[in-house]
Amino acid sequence: MLGIVFTSLIDMLEENVSPEFADDVIVAAELENDGAYTAVGYYPYSDMERLLGVLIEKTGKSANELLYDFGYYLFGKLAAVHGDVLANTEGMLDMLGHLDDDIHVQVKKLYPDADLPRFKVLSRTDTTMRLQYYSERDLFALAEGLMDASADHFNCKLERETHQLATPHTYEFSIAVIS
Repeated sequence: MLGIVFTSLIDMLEENVSPEFADDVIVAAELENDGAYTAVGYYPYSDMERLLGVLIEKTGKSANELLYDFGYYLFGKLAAVHGDVLANTEGMLDMLGHLDDDIHVQVKKLYPDADLPRFKVLSRTDTTMRLQYYSERDLFALAEGLMDASADHFNCKLERETHQLATPHTYEFSIAVIS
């Protein structure tokens, strides 16, 4: 998993709770690297699972609630680091429509080992989109947080429904942009 994901998670814990809380989570997760992440590194997904498990215990929130909150936060970090990518889009649906054929291509250039989710546009109008999401990690709640934060970034509101499909690890997002 990309290092920026781990560094952003630690940043979120430090900013939204406290540096001491972030340290407590790292220690309790018993990570091999003791939480020493770099934004450009690549780390095992099992580290994220351990951190998430500790956060579930410490906060009482579900994994999906925590992943959503993190996805929302993560969008701001990614937008700050890769703002040039967002500058070339004409709104939220345009950005979502270019995830796999543009944005993820750019990410793969920077991080060739990245195991990114796959997105497929099933249908699109000026204000709606049906988007299929596939990831063996089932991080759809993180994707929901990213989408809602992107709507805020593009100054729009959205209605979104998520449906798990019969194909394992596959979800469909039905998105409608309001205003």
